[in-house]
Amino acid sequence: MPVAIVSENFAKEYWHNVGSAIGKRIRVGDSDDWREVIGVSRDVHDDGVNNPAPSAVYWPILMNHFEGQKERTERNVAVAIRTSRAGSESLLKEIQQVVWSVDPNLPLADVHTVGYFYTKSMARTSFTLVILGVAGGMALLLGVVGIYGVISYSVSQRTREIGIRMALGAQREALTTMFVKQGLWLTGIGIVCGLLVAAATMRLMSSLLFNVSPIDPLTYIGMTAGIVAVAFFACYVPSRTATTVNPVTALRAE
Repeated sequence: MPVAIVSENFAKEYWHNVGSAIGKRIRVGDSDDWREVIGVSRDVHDDGVNNPAPSAVYWPILMNHFEGQKERTERNVAVAIRTSRAGSESLLKEIQQVVWSVDPNLPLADVHTVGYFYTKSMARTSFTLVILGVAGGMALLLGVVGIYGVISYSVSQRTREIGIRMALGAQREALTTMFVKQGLWLTGIGIVCGLLVAAATMRLMSSLLFNVSPIDPLTYIGMTAGIVAVAFFACYVPSRTATTVNPVTALRAE
């Protein structure tokens, strides 16, 4: 009896669920024999893991009346082996010996690990993400320098105020906290604006993501925490330095 196996995507596309595919009949052309679906396989990312898994049908190696041909034989066979010894020379030699014991003239071609195919299919995406990571790191560095410079300038312009506050009994910790709060308040406004822009633009980058939602809470939380920590450092250092100035010197400042 002519048979075939379909993928999960194929079953869902034509029969809406996997279970309904069993027992159905399919064929390629009007002159071909009908073939009964006897199984449903897991989806395979045949076009690379960065692309959705395509719908697929697996036909027997030897078939009659297929695609207008009276007889057809598939001469290329791919075999997948699952073992902890994958990629080792000893495993490859053992496989060669087993194959050549059946047919000494049968060659082995394109012997690679799953990791090789994964890395190859993700090479372009990985390169793009590295470039974006470098650009993001440079933007973060410029942001830190900018925050540090703005807070330092703000503190320098308020040196006399600092002297007055300290002369009236203000503690260094309280003054440092005041400047840090101001800097973090501005940082918070920037983070909110950045999150809104990121939520709107990340959907445009969904093609670069695999099994990751463009709106990933953990990523946003992690990046926000990192930016807050960096901003705190950029605000704390100049503020702490300014509050160590002698009050008399601060009062004399123009």
